[in-house]
Amino acid sequence: MAVLNADRLIAACSDESEEAGITIRSELEPLGGEGAPVKPATYAGPQGEKRPRFQAGKRWWINGPDRRVVDILVVDNEPSQANRLEAALEHRRAELGLPEIVLDLTAAGNLPAHLPRRISSFRFPHRNADAYLADATLDGVKFPATDEGKAIFAATADRPEALLQWCPQALLFGFWQSHLGKKGSQAKLARAWTSEILGVEPAAQDIRRLGLKGDPLNLSIPEGVVVDETAQREWTVAVKGAKGDKKKLSDIGHGQVPVSGDEAGLDGVSFRELVQRATVSFASLRRIHAVQGSAEARALLVSLGLVAHVAAFGRPFSLRSGADFRPKATTWTWLGAGADEVIDAPDCEAAVGLFSACVERAEAAGLPVGATWAAEPLFVEPGPELLKAIRASWPVD
Repeated sequence: MAVLNADRLIAACSDESEEAGITIRSELEPLGGEGAPVKPATYAGPQGEKRPRFQAGKRWWINGPDRRVVDILVVDNEPSQANRLEAALEHRRAELGLPEIVLDLTAAGNLPAHLPRRISSFRFPHRNADAYLADATLDGVKFPATDEGKAIFAATADRPEALLQWCPQALLFGFWQSHLGKKGSQAKLARAWTSEILGVEPAAQDIRRLGLKGDPLNLSIPEGVVVDETAQREWTVAVKGAKGDKKKLSDIGHGQVPVSGDEAGLDGVSFRELVQRATVSFASLRRIHAVQGSAEARALLVSLGLVAHVAAFGRPFSLRSGADFRPKATTWTWLGAGADEVIDAPDCEAAVGLFSACVERAEAAGLPVGATWAAEPLFVEPGPELLKAIRASWPVD
């Protein structure tokens, strides 16, 4: 069985290469066992529809001679998978030596406990093109006006050096500069790494989870309550016969509440098969052209994705409540120019070693990686208007 190494990746990522990419297919099993229900991601329905819905579809399912159209539910879609891969990279940032930009929210004051105090560039919703970064300041200067900001916001697939230096994951998972105005950059780069988790042939697609929120005292008052929406837990029992906006006790967490009808959430689904499919496209990465070392840059990005995948999904993992999986069988396939070839799946240590070797080769080719990567994060702060928006959304006590 073939083993991946830096030489092979660099050759496959060259402009002249006819190699296609790597695909990873994993058969997954819920922790409850084969056929146990799992919770796919839910999404809002059309405007006016209260019920959430699953992302449903149909796919050609090919297993040897078995070729047929099957019903599927998307358990975790491509954007969500990319976010999980980036979170895995953030967790291993120091070990990998990766660069990071951090939005420090200290100036926003006493934010609620559930909100982050910092937002990492591995968590920016739009990566290097994110509005949080565009509206940040560095040492009191608007970030887009700094040397670092100018380079990052001007970066494209044909000028990727600033992203290799500050946000290499954006070159792998894609970006779109859509918040810089009509005269600003509108640069786009399609994701080269795609991944999704599918549930094949669901036993049912719209089963609701019924229930009852209990109350030891079974509180019930006909008058209702008046709630101060601007304060935390400030409410009074309404005066009998009083007019105006009133709420039920259940709206503030008291009383028994039957869960049924439109209020009932979607229940878990049992599937015949659960599959994760991930692919990195060398053809897509060949859109990236550095001044020098393009093949080395692309190989580095491939190895970065492999580390992220193994770290995030190479062992039992949890997507959300009711969606915990373990990989039963995983196959890595090299999609070659002449023929496909099963390759040896690296463990996390081997994937990190491959990444380190690719970083060394990219650095030797003159790319701003490795020693150029800052050991400590680059801290930026919210700009004045962003700070106002944060404080207006979450007033300081």
